[in-house]
Amino acid sequence: MIKRESYLSQIRPFIDKSELIKVIVGVRRSGKSIMLELIMGELLEKNVPQERMIFINFEDMNYSDLNTAAALHEYLKNRIEAIGGRVYVFLDEIQEVKNWEKCVNSLRVNSDADIYITGSNAKMLSGEYATLLSGRYVEFTVYPFSFSEYCEAKRADGTNKSISEYFTEYVKYGGLPFLATTPLDERAKAQYLKDIYASVVIKDIVKRNKLRDVDLLERIIAYISANIGRTFSANSIAAYFKSEKRTVAVDTVINYLNACEKAFLFHKISRMDLEGKEILRINEKYYLADHGLRQATYGNNQRDIELILENIVCLELLRCGYKVTIGKNGMKEIDFVCDKNGKRIYVQVCYYLSSEKTEEREFGAYDNIKDNYPKYIVSMDEFDMSRNGIIHMNIRDFLLNFENK
Repeated sequence: MIKRESYLSQIRPFIDKSELIKVIVGVRRSGKSIMLELIMGELLEKNVPQERMIFINFEDMNYSDLNTAAALHEYLKNRIEAIGGRVYVFLDEIQEVKNWEKCVNSLRVNSDADIYITGSNAKMLSGEYATLLSGRYVEFTVYPFSFSEYCEAKRADGTNKSISEYFTEYVKYGGLPFLATTPLDERAKAQYLKDIYASVVIKDIVKRNKLRDVDLLERIIAYISANIGRTFSANSIAAYFKSEKRTVAVDTVINYLNACEKAFLFHKISRMDLEGKEILRINEKYYLADHGLRQATYGNNQRDIELILENIVCLELLRCGYKVTIGKNGMKEIDFVCDKNGKRIYVQVCYYLSSEKTEEREFGAYDNIKDNYPKYIVSMDEFDMSRNGIIHMNIRDFLLNFENK
């Protein structure tokens, strides 16, 4: 098991702070359950007995009778009373329980329980009953493996390949932890990704949002997958469908896009006017939670590698806690403007700086940016082409060292 220290370091200060519910969210199979196991491991290292920990996975049929707040509360109340003293409660995929917030809040108020929950829906704390927990929880988003975590996982299982070979695999199959830690052939990997995609679409998008037109949803997902990193709007998607002889209301497109975001299938990145310092409300970009899902359902990750590289970098920036926007700089655009703790970095992504025209486009994106914040260009090039204070890095080096920046 890979010890995901970047997440543990965020969660660790809140262990034993029972007044706050620890909420771990992320796309299905991104490693949320493993994070609960890692937290339990931390408690064991602190000499907390295993019998003081209650773990329930609500996708396990053994707990299917605990699908209401009342039933779950009765079960946990009895177990907590039987144990006595401080108890640690771990509830995995809690959104399967109707009105779960009422149960969790009651436990928080009336028992000596340190509570950790996971879910696959970004809006699970925005409903009517979620107001019970307002200001009483901390939320952590877990993403699929970063490239550095992927390399760590492959080395841990005894695989001995070069960084370049690992990166080729990562580009094609993504970073879902199961694929990185389980030896599978290409056919099995593709089937696993297709199954995860189907699970996200059917359980976390269609069923949870009561969407009627699954075919339309899949067409919208295919459109976004084909246009990763390109600006577009709900209007442009509706216009595309119209050209395909299918009439779709713009509001419907917006609702389906929002449902995909809530299930963490896509991350929407807004555009910011760097001159006016305001967020633009049109033509956002979307990036997949894991580019391996694109390979399984749309294909062509290696053919469309420039889009995939941009997706990988975007997720790395989000994973490291940056607020990420697209920078509009006059007539030019900067791929990623990243802010955290009062600091900023800029990042441009391309495949290769293969011509003077490409170099001019990528380096020229920073023309008129007069501040002293770090400015990066990352690509597959092996040679350092930095100039004029703009830092050029090979993308593998950037990803492997970025967490330390």
